[in-house]
Amino acid sequence: MPNCSNMPNLSTYKPDPEDWHFSRNLEISRAAEDAGFDFLFPVSRWRTFGGECDFLGKSIETTTWASAILFGTSRIQIFSTVHVPAFNPLVVAKMGASLDHIGNGRWGINIVSGWNQAEFDMMGIKLEDHSRRYERTADFIQILKGLWTEPPGSFNYDCDWYNIRNGYINPQPIARPHPPIANAGTSEDARNVVAKHCDWAFISPATLDGCAEIAADFKKRGDTFNRKVRCVAAVMVLCRKTRKEAEKERETILENLDSVALGNYLEELGIGSGSFADHTMDELAFGAGALPVIGTPEEVAAQLHEVHTSGVDGVLMSYPDYYNDTVSFGKEVVPRLRALGS
Repeated sequence: MPNCSNMPNLSTYKPDPEDWHFSRNLEISRAAEDAGFDFLFPVSRWRTFGGECDFLGKSIETTTWASAILFGTSRIQIFSTVHVPAFNPLVVAKMGASLDHIGNGRWGINIVSGWNQAEFDMMGIKLEDHSRRYERTADFIQILKGLWTEPPGSFNYDCDWYNIRNGYINPQPIARPHPPIANAGTSEDARNVVAKHCDWAFISPATLDGCAEIAADFKKRGDTFNRKVRCVAAVMVLCRKTRKEAEKERETILENLDSVALGNYLEELGIGSGSFADHTMDELAFGAGALPVIGTPEEVAAQLHEVHTSGVDGVLMSYPDYYNDTVSFGKEVVPRLRALGS
């Protein structure tokens, strides 16, 4: 979802520069619901990556955003993205339970360990090394689950970061056993945390072969803990009437690449993320690292069907023009996917 400005490309080419506004987000959400989509997924950012395009420089915080989107829709599931270092887990558990009640069981959470030090510098928070961040994330998730499932007032938890005493959340979430928990990392540390504690792995493979490999690995790790882990691949969909038209628009996006914003993005990813080491600069500029899916409605449907048959359970789609592309996808691609059995 474009709750941040200039999503999803690191380029000055943007068909709808104002789609980050909440009113536009609500229109897109309702269009996605009408198209039969299952969930909406926001990006959480606290400051810009700069450049002429001011990449992700304007952003709507994702828990407050989710409350209004949940109220303005009726069926689709809505996720919030939460950075572990910025929040106390008891506060997040309370907000999450409230959001789940607003949406009658339709809320989910994407847990991010934190990787952009420039954002946390504003808060006076120093990020720990990669493995320690994921140790904290594992504790954060276990606290959420405990507060959401144990009798209110009975939950206690001690670790290096948190000391929860008689943790009380009431009402608890409607969703059972608790709202779905996702993580968008693919580093070794992330995979281990997802296998033990999360329901969904959001992956950003550079190739279709990468989809199959990463999805199989997550599912195998989940099996070792007798847990079902489902995988959703991030894809950048550029669907047009002709292949030539779609390829030309991709060229336009890359011709207007914002080198300053991309440089800042690459620097922070290199320092803190660990999930995009296999991507080229063009792949990161086009869709911020999502798998490109380009062509006519028939070609896009065929490519997404391939992603599905590779072992991936769903796709997290971005577009150049969120509203119009969501509407056209529902009309032109969804029927073809259903005919293919995806």
